[in-house]
Amino acid sequence: MSATTPSRPPLVDPAELVADPYSVYARLREAGPVHRIAGTDGLPAWLVTRYDDVREALADRRLSLDKRNATPGGYHGLALPPALDANLLNMDPPDHTRIRRLVSRAFTPRHIDRLREPIRETADSLLDAIEPHGHADLITSYAAPLPITVICDLLGVAPHDRRDFRSWTDALVAPDPAQPGRAKESVRSMLAFFAQLIADKQAAPADDLLSALIAVRDDTDRLSEDELTSLAFVILFAGYENTVHLIGNSTLALLSHPGQLSALRADPGRLAGAVEELARYDGPVPLAIRRFPTEDITIGGVGIPAGETVLLSLAAAHRDPHRFTEPDRLDIGRDATGHLALGHGIHYCLGAPLARMETEIALAALIDRFPGLALDIAPDEVRWRPSMRARGLVALPVRY
Repeated sequence: MSATTPSRPPLVDPAELVADPYSVYARLREAGPVHRIAGTDGLPAWLVTRYDDVREALADRRLSLDKRNATPGGYHGLALPPALDANLLNMDPPDHTRIRRLVSRAFTPRHIDRLREPIRETADSLLDAIEPHGHADLITSYAAPLPITVICDLLGVAPHDRRDFRSWTDALVAPDPAQPGRAKESVRSMLAFFAQLIADKQAAPADDLLSALIAVRDDTDRLSEDELTSLAFVILFAGYENTVHLIGNSTLALLSHPGQLSALRADPGRLAGAVEELARYDGPVPLAIRRFPTEDITIGGVGIPAGETVLLSLAAAHRDPHRFTEPDRLDIGRDATGHLALGHGIHYCLGAPLARMETEIALAALIDRFPGLALDIAPDEVRWRPSMRARGLVALPVRY
């Protein structure tokens, strides 16, 4: 197929894209497979909307994650120091292959499995705390503190040394225009925190992932100080933030579909499959990490020059009727195999098993504890965080 220039896309309202991205992406998907839009940084980008194209592009080695392959003067992204910037979300092979191989040697099923019971205990403890009140904001009281506890346990952060990680990640994912310096301040705080944490683990190793990453080696190869720091950053930034939203979005979806919630209560054995469908239906990551073609390429019949920014819309792909029957309908009995919420190809999420386990345990505990769980506001009053990068709730008021 010869490359074409995309037709003018339907008008995109940023506010509507936050409040209801699926209707916007549906219009774009129907209008064409690829569109020229303003990206998350306000600069021009190419948006890919159809499932087959998005899935193929996720695995296309010609689409680089390395910002050095961006057109000069184009994408600039977050201004991170080298110790945080050189991470798996910005790497291509062979560097990506090397780092991932070393991480895989440390981030073993044993590390994940040993967190199962602590996750259950943390979920129960958080629910114990809110049960007497009869109402709560499930984001601040449950969906947020559960994953941060898990991440801190995973990295080996002592309880007395746990910081306000959520304020740090908020500043990067959904920056406040009224506080332009907050993102830089958060980056500095994160860098100082992780540098000290790594130094502590080097001096006194323990049975945690960060200690294992420090010790892991492949023959003479091992992770450098900057690589350790950037890995700790990615584990916090991606592992924590995305799981908060997956738990919150999944809870909202079930409460908004009482028939599906009742079916899950009647047969808790369906929970694993339900989590896959919930990740497809309203996942935490609307757009995959931006990519830059290393050569002129064609996606969906549209020519894209080397170095330009390509955004792959997972949200649009997950509602593509050519891949999922009645995609706008939540169906916990659906075979959601093939959803892209956790990636595809060499950049498939290393923490996917942990994210699934956390979400399953969180939903199971919540559903079991509160049979009368219901939204405490009208569904159209729910507020979403003002971000194209992350799909997550500001709050989730419920009663029980």
